Amino acid sequence: MNLGNLTLSGRLIVAPLAGISDLPFRLMARRCGAALVCSEMVSAHGLVYDNRSTVALLKTDPEERPFSVQLFGASPEVMGRAAALLSDRPIDVLDINMGCPVKKVVSRGAGASLLRDLPLARAVIRAVVRNTQLPVTVKMRAGWSRDAVVAPELALMAQDEGVSGVVIHGRTARQFFSGSVDFEYITRVCESVSIPVIGNGDVTNLEQAAHMMQETGCQAVMIGRGALGRPWVFSQGRPALTPVERLSIIDDHLALMQEHLSVHEALVAARKHVGWYVRGMRGAAGFRKSLYEMKSTEEIRGQTSLFFSLEVPGPS
Repeated sequence: MNLGNLTLSGRLIVAPLAGISDLPFRLMARRCGAALVCSEMVSAHGLVYDNRSTVALLKTDPEERPFSVQLFGASPEVMGRAAALLSDRPIDVLDINMGCPVKKVVSRGAGASLLRDLPLARAVIRAVVRNTQLPVTVKMRAGWSRDAVVAPELALMAQDEGVSGVVIHGRTARQFFSGSVDFEYITRVCESVSIPVIGNGDVTNLEQAAHMMQETGCQAVMIGRGALGRPWVFSQGRPALTPVERLSIIDDHLALMQEHLSVHEALVAARKHVGWYVRGMRGAAGFRKSLYEMKSTEEIRGQTSLFFSLEVPGPS
């Protein structure tokens, strides 16, 4: 699949996840086969005014490319300036967030709020496209509510403004993550444009991704929550992992945290991700609680290895 002049190696893409999509997580996804990884949401305002924590979200590594950065904001001028700044960095795609339903984003007129103001949405898209040579995508929800579905119209508008692809999550903003994804929303977007459409929502394995593409006509699938503790979901055709293989991936992920994050950031990330990695294992609930008593990533690594040893058959 192509996004502008960028050719992707596959059809499974990592969704941007606030507080999760850091560099170690993206590197693990790429190592496991993801065709494209994306930063968590980056404030255009914070970027333009050189906010330290905002700029830190742009930390990258050649191994993770192709790399997409997701921008959010409601000012066409600021979004355009941010796009120009990002174009000088080692980035491959710019994504505009028009789907986040979280109050602190919507209250600023950004994210899913733009679904309620299509003229402003067009102005934002135009400003970004005109200020970068990078492929631009737009991530959206179906609409603000079930009686205000605008995704097909917005997708066509984005195509007219020069966007290279759109991502459609098959829920409305008001649904947040309740209920089930409606394939009809994705299908209608696919029928409205000729640029690539990436489906999103509720996909946790390869079979579900293939089903979404077959039923809706989307060319690729973006996986977010389904990859938490399971980055191998992007490994097409890979059988279920053994405990030993899963522990090896955890070790690699913890090593990346230690390499790319501060000591405190690595500890916070390790507690979250290891908690996801052990889901479904015997004693997982108790082990997750104990993670928050551990004081270092080294301790987490050792205790996780011990925990997994209970799942690995000993010598006969």
